[in-house]
Amino acid sequence: MADARRAWIERLFAEHSTALRAFFQRRTRSKPNVPDLVQEVYLRLLRVEDADAIRNPTGYLFTVATNLLREQAVLDQRQAMSTDLDEPLAQAELAWSAAFEDDVDAHARVKRLRIVLAQLPPKCQAAVHMKYRHDLSYEEIAGHLGVSVHMVEKYLAQALAHCRRRMARLK
Repeated sequence: MADARRAWIERLFAEHSTALRAFFQRRTRSKPNVPDLVQEVYLRLLRVEDADAIRNPTGYLFTVATNLLREQAVLDQRQAMSTDLDEPLAQAELAWSAAFEDDVDAHARVKRLRIVLAQLPPKCQAAVHMKYRHDLSYEEIAGHLGVSVHMVEKYLAQALAHCRRRMARLK
């Protein structure tokens, strides 16, 4: 009898597992938890004593899934209310979130800076690249570009002024 019930549940899951995953994907914020939720529905169906009393197995499957989502929402709400912000784990999570935002902000600034640098004349771009990317001296840059040290200073000053203006406008 138990083998027949298990085979029935496995057949039900084989037919509806894709729809059940999609159901959870649409209704939960935590996408990585979807496989765990699907497995919990499976385990709950295994605990059903009288499977013959279920008239609409598909409907029952999704009713169990809906109830599981409600329970999960209540648990999430309780956990959110009971989180102590002074707790080290919460502090680490908050620090990680801030660090992530800083990384995203830094990435956006670098992207904007590349756009601004691309607007410079070629020799200015080359001077900036050699100075800040390769840490060459003014004399070395002048030798590579075939210009005077004074001209290198002008290129770098022009580039910095342009970057300051344009970056301020793009904020």
